[in-house]
Amino acid sequence: MTLRLIRLVVGLALFGVGCAVLVQAGIGLDPWTVLAEGLALQTGIGIGWIVVLTGALVLVAWIPLRQKPGIGTIANILVVGTVMQGALAVIPPVGNYLWGVVVFLLGIALIAAASGIYLGADLGPGPRDGLMTGLHARFGWPIWVCRFAVEGSVLVTGWLLGGTVGLGTVLFAVLIGPGVHLALALSARWRALRVRRATIAV
Repeated sequence: MTLRLIRLVVGLALFGVGCAVLVQAGIGLDPWTVLAEGLALQTGIGIGWIVVLTGALVLVAWIPLRQKPGIGTIANILVVGTVMQGALAVIPPVGNYLWGVVVFLLGIALIAAASGIYLGADLGPGPRDGLMTGLHARFGWPIWVCRFAVEGSVLVTGWLLGGTVGLGTVLFAVLIGPGVHLALALSARWRALRVRRATIAV
């Protein structure tokens, strides 16, 4: 359990850094961060703190869906936005668009790797992922329909509030799925290798 908790916290912290990298790349954001940026612009609250607040509000939406949060769910709400807010204070914005694309791709790679680390801890889904699975379980809608409906609404709302939508939004939508899949596969292989070594040592 100690190792799983360490994986959880490290993975979520790296996820927060990756989110900050996407923001500073300046070429567009994923739907939930578009919403967070839009709300930050309208309220003057730091975008990282908005991520914490929206995560908590999404968790409230779990109640009618009869979802049960895990340790990882609560940690996701608290760690990602807090680390993101701190990282934004030290990571400078990118001024050149082409360089911003490169930085954005590095941010996606970091988020994918971080997802492989914290999801491998298996201590509960993040609040947003739990919302998708909760809608699926409650109403029987396909996961892709739940994701499209929720993230589409979030994206449009964030854009209307002033959030950044652009090439990065498309890149994230296309690349994050395969990236997380690869990260999870590598994480599973690493765990299997570690177990094999421990068995041989015994």
